[in-house]
Amino acid sequence: MLISQKEERGRRFKLALRAGIPVLILVFLVFYTTIYKGQNVVFSIKDGILLGAITFITIYFIYFLMNLSVHETLLDQASQSYNKKTLIKKLQKYRPKSIAYLTIDNLSSLNENYSMEQVDTLLYTITSKLYLLFRQNGLSNVLIGRYGSSGFLIALDEEHTHIESILDILIEDSSHINNLEVDYKFAIVTNTDDDLQKTIIQLQDIIFSQSLENNKDKHKHTIKDAKELSNIEKEIIKSIKEKKLLLSFRPVLNTDSDKIDIYEIATKLQSDTHKDILPRVYLPIINRLGLGRDYDLTLIKHAIDLLPLVDDSISFTFNLSPFSLRDSDFQNSLFGYLKEKNINPSRLIIQLYERKTHHNLSGYLKTLKTFRSQGIRTCIDNFGSSNASMEYMKHFKFDMVQFDRDYVTHLEDETTSAMLNSLIKMSSDLNIKTVAKWVDNDTQRDRLIELGIDYIQGFGVSKPIDEDGLINRYN
Repeated sequence: MLISQKEERGRRFKLALRAGIPVLILVFLVFYTTIYKGQNVVFSIKDGILLGAITFITIYFIYFLMNLSVHETLLDQASQSYNKKTLIKKLQKYRPKSIAYLTIDNLSSLNENYSMEQVDTLLYTITSKLYLLFRQNGLSNVLIGRYGSSGFLIALDEEHTHIESILDILIEDSSHINNLEVDYKFAIVTNTDDDLQKTIIQLQDIIFSQSLENNKDKHKHTIKDAKELSNIEKEIIKSIKEKKLLLSFRPVLNTDSDKIDIYEIATKLQSDTHKDILPRVYLPIINRLGLGRDYDLTLIKHAIDLLPLVDDSISFTFNLSPFSLRDSDFQNSLFGYLKEKNINPSRLIIQLYERKTHHNLSGYLKTLKTFRSQGIRTCIDNFGSSNASMEYMKHFKFDMVQFDRDYVTHLEDETTSAMLNSLIKMSSDLNIKTVAKWVDNDTQRDRLIELGIDYIQGFGVSKPIDEDGLINRYN
């Protein structure tokens, strides 16, 4: 039996005693006033009303306690670990040295394709295995609770290496549970401070950063020091406010003209005390802090300022957050700045990358039409990696599509090549330009040109250049 289950059973037993003691007292009083005195049992109307009231009060009291027991349970019903509310209270008293956040990365997909009973059994099995693994490693004083729909928090007053090795074992041994394939991610924060909520947010940022890397290693995890993370967060805020962006430019070759007429912009943040901060580190933090629009506006204004310094045939492509695109203040600032600088809007290409179709598709497409009406071009990034990109294509005609990395790295595979060929032909029929990234050698380059690709980008074309190198190239 799990520790949390034992504690829940003990709590309910105490509640049962609290409900039973008043009943026993009432029974004793009734027995004493009627039967024990040896008198004949004669009920008057007054006695009947009294007993009826006592019975009603007793039943209501027991019902109230039972209802209280159900609504204030310590457990998450699916996993039988501590629920979120209970876990937070216990963490405040427990003061752990390390906290891990384990997520089931594909839980939403499992919920869509399997029954509730199967998924609940899966969650319970994972919790049970976690408790068992910790006990086998001599760690019984561990808190495990469900935090959010797909996440578990694990708190330990031992060094983080114990949690890391145990979670590695869990992931290796439990990739398939009851014929369900499970994808995991986890992160660990050490040297936690008194602000538990901040520590949990830091863990979620780390998990999100792993997703941004688009790494195929499903078991990737990170261990971070909470104090170091706090310092990095301060540096990120400072860099955003001071507009300290470090841009690099990836040349994109036009296969028809054999010339470079597009540069994809990659961004890092400059830091005074740390090395340059990568997007996978700072993007989750700036989005959480509400600085995403400021960052996006700084980036696109910087790109607009650079366009007069290069040839008129050159365009820039870059990624912007959908939250910024939908913001009316962001739109007004961008469109106003374009008019002020007298820049051809078609030289800007906004990349869009979303794994899932937006919940308000019609509203989102209306937003994209607003940018299209201003002459700005749009591009779907990682096209072909999910159903979302195809769903967008049904309802909106994009200017460009950039194919997912797998299509290029597995180009020698017959099936992959055939699928890419079909996607290129479909795009050509719709008059949509196609882009293949991560082209590293001449074999890939020649094969992609043979398939009819419009643009290629990667080390097989040219290495990225910095801002000074870009300006010098055209001046």
